[in-house]
Amino acid sequence: MESFKEPNRVLTSLPGDEAFRRDSAEILRLRESLERAEMNEKEARRGFHLLSTILNLLPVGVTVQSNDGELLLVNDTAIAQFPSLLGAAVGDLTIRTPLSESNDGRTRSKLTTTEDQIVAAEGECTLLTYRRPVQILGKPLLLSGSFDYTDRKKLEDQLAHRADFDDLTGLSNRTRIQRHVEQLIHEQPGHQFGLAFFDIDNFKHINDYYGHMVGDALLLKVAQRIGSAIRKTDVLGRISGDEFLLVIDPLEGDDKLPFITDRLLQQIKEPFFIDGHEILTSASMGVSVCPDHGLSYEMLRRAADTAMHRVKAEAKGGAALFRPGMAVAAATRVEQEQQLRLAIRESRFCCAFQPKVDIRTQEVVGLEALMRLRDEAGGIHPPSEFIGLAIKLGLINDLARLALAEIIRSMVLIDEAFGAGTTISINVAASQAGDPEFMRSLCDELNTTNCASRFMIEITEEAYLATNQFQVTALPMLRDLGVRVSIDDFGLGYSSLGALADITADEIKIDRSFISNIDQRPRSQSVLKAVVGLSEALGMTVVAEGVETFEELAYLQGATRIRYAQGFYFAKPLFLEDLAPGKQLAGDGRTAAPARQTPEPRARHLRSG
Repeated sequence: MESFKEPNRVLTSLPGDEAFRRDSAEILRLRESLERAEMNEKEARRGFHLLSTILNLLPVGVTVQSNDGELLLVNDTAIAQFPSLLGAAVGDLTIRTPLSESNDGRTRSKLTTTEDQIVAAEGECTLLTYRRPVQILGKPLLLSGSFDYTDRKKLEDQLAHRADFDDLTGLSNRTRIQRHVEQLIHEQPGHQFGLAFFDIDNFKHINDYYGHMVGDALLLKVAQRIGSAIRKTDVLGRISGDEFLLVIDPLEGDDKLPFITDRLLQQIKEPFFIDGHEILTSASMGVSVCPDHGLSYEMLRRAADTAMHRVKAEAKGGAALFRPGMAVAAATRVEQEQQLRLAIRESRFCCAFQPKVDIRTQEVVGLEALMRLRDEAGGIHPPSEFIGLAIKLGLINDLARLALAEIIRSMVLIDEAFGAGTTISINVAASQAGDPEFMRSLCDELNTTNCASRFMIEITEEAYLATNQFQVTALPMLRDLGVRVSIDDFGLGYSSLGALADITADEIKIDRSFISNIDQRPRSQSVLKAVVGLSEALGMTVVAEGVETFEELAYLQGATRIRYAQGFYFAKPLFLEDLAPGKQLAGDGRTAAPARQTPEPRARHLRSG
């Protein structure tokens, strides 16, 4: 039997191998697909984790809401905005703006913004939320992003409140009052209401004496007291400092105003008790009426302000209804103020010098510097026309500096005309005497002249005694420089002989009210002699002011020990162009029989230097 051997033949296939190969290939493909699926799943998980991490790290609260208002997705920031959601079902929270309201035909796919006030167990917060309705996989959804707006909202509310309300009193401020008045005018044409403008009388003095904290407390109490006395329809506001505005609405006729204003002003006159102090004060009020006095806030405010200033000028503590004539007076006052400021800026002030004469020797021993204003036409105006206004406007120090500068420039002419020993008197207002800074600057200027001892500061007795700062601060500085002090206008107002003992001055000037017709007034003669005797005992030189007749001079020379005098009898105030050596003084020109010890009827000639 033949064996079957084919040693050189290679077996390459067997029955059924083709099917096996196909199955193996399929298995390999399946395996590769599974591996790719696993890789894709891992990538998807990594991507999902990355997306989830980013979503939760966003500072915005992100939510996805279903059509029925159920929350399908909430990131960590959103949960932090609602801590009560922790551990609760997502669907337990309902957004205030449901999808059915945001996903209509008009707002589909439109971004909307809302400000949501959230009240939860943890407290209140304000969210600024952006919402957009979308369609995803055929499902209507609402995507939302929320910012915690609480702190910024509070800041905005505070700023908005400050824009409309006064920080100290909580009352409406100028802006809100103006807006309210304009609304009344434009929304209710012909509607009658009143606008009252009032401020606290002498509030600056209260501030200076008690301090600003007490002053602020007073303003607050005034606001509370008036606020509780007005109707709900009235609006009270503080527009600045101690100034208040009150909208009296409605106003049932002008005849009702006196009752309203008197009642309110009486409230302010009642005592205020603050920090242990009992403070008594008052207020002045002006009232305008719409539409009678204007059809704009500014017109009504100006009218009320004008009426208030009329009250202050006449008698503080009252009220007045605006009248057209007041506007003319107010315009004149404003014009005067502007002219005064312009004159100061252009240095249109000059000094006239009133001689002080030794009535025994007829020599000019001193000069009193008196301010004069030159207008644009060259006319000369006396201090009575501008000093009071300058004090009121706080410009008196500027005038004093201009006067002192001219006096210093005139020293050479003064010396040539009257001699180097002639004293120069400078008037100082009460407000200046009590101002240490002004007095310090005045002393510095006098010191630069190298002849400060020739100067004399004139201050009224009332200002001297009432201004403690002058005696404590200014007087020692003047004494150190050798500057002397004169008490001006003694006998005017509340002067008393007893007050002389409290005055450490070098000179006292008897007011013209004592000197006028002194030769015919026995009672005044007795008082004058008493003043002279007491002044001499206290070491003060006496000067008689306002001597205008020879009879007055004769009496002073013959019946008193007064040595010095001033007045038109000797000369009217002189200007620089009059200060020429040897030039005669311009007196009144009247004559009378010469008095004893009087070589001439008046001192007519200037002394050469």
